[in-house]
Amino acid sequence: MENSGAVSSFDHHLPTVMVTNDDGIDAPGLRSLVRVLVSTRRFQVLVCAPDSEKSAVSHSITWRHPISARRVEIDGATAYGVSGTPADCTSLGVSGALFPSVPNLVVSGINMGSNCGYHIVYSGTVAGAREAFLKDIPSVSVSYDWVGGKSSVDDFTLAAEACIPIISSILAEVKSTKYPSGCFLNVDLPTNVTQHKGNKLTRQGKSIYRTGWKQVTSTTRGKMLSTMTMDTDAKMPVEADIMADASQGSLIFQREVEGAQIVEDDSDHKYLKDGYAATHTSKIGYRV
Repeated sequence: MENSGAVSSFDHHLPTVMVTNDDGIDAPGLRSLVRVLVSTRRFQVLVCAPDSEKSAVSHSITWRHPISARRVEIDGATAYGVSGTPADCTSLGVSGALFPSVPNLVVSGINMGSNCGYHIVYSGTVAGAREAFLKDIPSVSVSYDWVGGKSSVDDFTLAAEACIPIISSILAEVKSTKYPSGCFLNVDLPTNVTQHKGNKLTRQGKSIYRTGWKQVTSTTRGKMLSTMTMDTDAKMPVEADIMADASQGSLIFQREVEGAQIVEDDSDHKYLKDGYAATHTSKIGYRV
């Protein structure tokens, strides 16, 4: 891997963990994870994350124009907000062009909402880890099973604390060269994370939310959350270029969630709902 002279941080005292996500650099999941990582004093912490929300962009990359990286102040970490996708952020962060060393581990998350089954095909969070895998960097994507009306932002701190043993175990295996190089990990943490039943190594299932389209005419729309639910109270203006198209006679459509197809087999979604921290390995990110 070309890294412009960058070196592995195992050459120094502490291993380096780079954090990215798809909810954006100001998202509570990322901020909680970084804060907990820094508080342990066991890691050098880098952050290279989108400067705005990029949920459900999957593994899209920026190809036709440059991207910018703006320094962001986060206590104890070296952080940049990037005008690109999660895959862009990971690629830039491990390249040696932005940071002087290549991270020992990339952690993508903590996502607001689980990423089980076929959801990981759409997930920008999972793509952040997958891009590191494609660059031969050990990686893990982490999601918290957020439930509206029950979960709170404080739960992200609890979820981050639950991640530390997983991250430490991965780094120990990386250092001892026992970590398998042919995959990356996807971890889903249960809603009641403080009472989780333990870590369960499982397999990716086939659960998925079914979506459709409806024609809209208003100039505002609800906000689609990472949890694949629509927040109708959070009104967002329709983009100006779309409204310009509407004024020229174009039809305007909005995606909507029609329901969930849950396959309750011996897989990630089942164990997550049973209260386990469900972990599975992935090479590409989908299973046939």
